[in-house]
Amino acid sequence: MQFIRLRIALLALVLVVVVLGTAVGWAQSSPTTEELEKKIDDLQKQLSDVKAQLSAMQPASAPAASQSLVSSGSPSQPATPAPTLSSLLGGTTLSGFVDAYYGYNSNQPSNFTNSNQFFNPYSNQFGLNMIELVMDKAPDPSASRTGYHVALGFGSAMNAINGSDPAGLGFAQYLKEGYFSYLAPVGKGLQIDVGKFVTPAGAEVIESKDNWNYTRGLLFYYAIPYFHYGARAKYVFNDKFSLTGYLVNGWNNIVATESGKTYGLSVGWNPTKKVSVIENYLAGPQLAATVDPGGSNSSWRQLWDTVVTYSPNSKLSLMVNGDYGRGDRFCLLSSGSGLPCIAASAPVSWYGAAGYVKYAFNNKCTIATRYEYFSDPNGFATALGPGLGQHLQEGTFTFERDIASHIISRLEYRHDASSEPFFQKGSKPFSERSQNTATLGLIFTFSTAETK
Repeated sequence: MQFIRLRIALLALVLVVVVLGTAVGWAQSSPTTEELEKKIDDLQKQLSDVKAQLSAMQPASAPAASQSLVSSGSPSQPATPAPTLSSLLGGTTLSGFVDAYYGYNSNQPSNFTNSNQFFNPYSNQFGLNMIELVMDKAPDPSASRTGYHVALGFGSAMNAINGSDPAGLGFAQYLKEGYFSYLAPVGKGLQIDVGKFVTPAGAEVIESKDNWNYTRGLLFYYAIPYFHYGARAKYVFNDKFSLTGYLVNGWNNIVATESGKTYGLSVGWNPTKKVSVIENYLAGPQLAATVDPGGSNSSWRQLWDTVVTYSPNSKLSLMVNGDYGRGDRFCLLSSGSGLPCIAASAPVSWYGAAGYVKYAFNNKCTIATRYEYFSDPNGFATALGPGLGQHLQEGTFTFERDIASHIISRLEYRHDASSEPFFQKGSKPFSERSQNTATLGLIFTFSTAETK
């Protein structure tokens, strides 16, 4: 650029010298008309030569460059785009939700607590189901084969999930999931996760927004675990078949109460685009050594879990879930606290089934119904104790309306019933065989994936 400016200055100087020289010549002598015309022709030729040389020296973007030089005196610089949240996070996605509700119980329990609804236990008042923040980076064979998933939560749901963990309170109280992932270069990719993750069993999940109904069902609370701590490996053979293996400490524990491990297998099968079948099996010791009559790890808890989903069209979806568990024992006679069990019960069992129907009127309004039957003949799953078995049923109707793109509202009516006096009415616990509740839930969601 400096060279071009120098050439332009020299040519201008030559032109000025030529003009001045001609003027001086005219002043010294009085030229004839022919001489004047010849001088004018010579000046025009010289001016044409200067213009040609200037045009030859201009780059392809000369007009823009000249405009920039004239307006600012320096070359223009391209504007640097402002950084976005997605560009700062890279491959990590932030997401989460706030889930609050108002609940009403027709039994008017004096302790303001609903039975069979541990995630939204408070009646006749406002309550906080859960606040969740998720940081997720999925492994990608084209970029990085490593990834991670961390989900932190606060509220009644987190209290229920981690309340029985032998690890106690502390940071683990607010950790719903936390694991790292590695996509091994085996076939199409074998993903291995190590850490704390939710159970594969069940038709429902911890987050209200991802279920068909607002409240969780009987099978979710009594038949299956919430989470595991250990390792899992998943391989997707094709769009129809996948297989996942598990090696974990047990049910709902970061710190194990026995030396044995729980093993698991999940089979996913999609015979058509409208049908999905998931079969889960978990087995391993759950009793502490002091309770197990055969010694450490001799009594195994087993769970069979089946979920089948059928969507005949874009508006209607059907789902069924069945569970069967057995293997735990009650200690009937002990020589003292912390001492081995002298006499134990036979292995206990529990089982149940649930059916779901969901219909979407449009992309904003949906209705969903659920019916469940759960049998706890030994009083183990519902924690009543030996000889206090019961059969539970519940029916739920849920209306969902998306108020805005990030706000979900759900209005729900639920009826629970038991074969035994199980529910509290007023100040009398275990005095009623049924319970009616109405719940209004509001869920606000967000995700940085929407900005990418």
